[in-house]
Amino acid sequence: MPLAAMREIILPAQAAGRGIGAFNVIGIEHAEAIVAGAEAAGAPVVLQISENCIAYHGAFAPIARACLAVATSATVPVAVHLDHASGPELVEAAAELGLASVMYDASRLPYASNVGSTAQVARWCHDRGIWVEAELGEIGGKNGLHSPLARTDPDEAARFVAATTVDALAVAVGSSHAMLTRDAVVDLGLIDRIRRAVRVPLVLHGSSGVADGDLVAAIGAGMTKVNIATQLNKVFTAAVRHTLSREPATVDPRSYGSAGREAIASEVTRLLRMLGAGSTSQEVAAGPREPAARTGAQAGGAGEPLSPVE
Repeated sequence: MPLAAMREIILPAQAAGRGIGAFNVIGIEHAEAIVAGAEAAGAPVVLQISENCIAYHGAFAPIARACLAVATSATVPVAVHLDHASGPELVEAAAELGLASVMYDASRLPYASNVGSTAQVARWCHDRGIWVEAELGEIGGKNGLHSPLARTDPDEAARFVAATTVDALAVAVGSSHAMLTRDAVVDLGLIDRIRRAVRVPLVLHGSSGVADGDLVAAIGAGMTKVNIATQLNKVFTAAVRHTLSREPATVDPRSYGSAGREAIASEVTRLLRMLGAGSTSQEVAAGPREPAARTGAQAGGAGEPLSPVE
């Protein structure tokens, strides 16, 4: 199936009041597992490559080309998206590599500077047919700097979208990046007010910290794109730990890597069905599905070096 454009995935979901899962990639195993999970759900999906992921690999091209290849061979629509680019140079690199969707994050800047910088990037991208997501409100958890108490003002959001012409807007409504617990309190009333103030699809970052029922409620209130990263890292790590604890003499990375890949695929299928992105049954068991026989360590436990951005 040809690589999907973000608008082909997001806009129909927005019109139908459904959620779209956007999952962050760490390595090729993540990309393969995410697409396998989406195929099992019969759902479109977004593969996201963050600035942190690029730094981890030391280069953009290898992981980008791998994701594009996995997406192109999928049997469901898959978009490949640059997540949390903090500078225009990375946006330009994404375009050169063939990514047609980017998230430019200037939310750390004062409002006027955020508007000016984002508008300039959006003009450059739109001239090349690239979808642009931006952020307003400094969503919690990034590099330990942003408070989960930050909130996006609906009127300011409307002015921001009008001034920048972005295609989607990530907003601060109570979620926080890199949470290992799922007890973030999202402000559903605020989501509804922002939805009424702006026409572009809304994006929920830090969704791993939001309980299943609250994710569904957030979509009902107006969210469309739901970004998930840490939850996949948790189930991957739990599966690897379980495999190594059961087979401590294992040295072949394929044995425990495949266990992690299967755990991600299963969780992606469950999440996509819950978010309403798939064409299959929407009945989902409560709570995330993880390996039944876990070790005493918490999945993605407190000492696990997870990315501070996703």
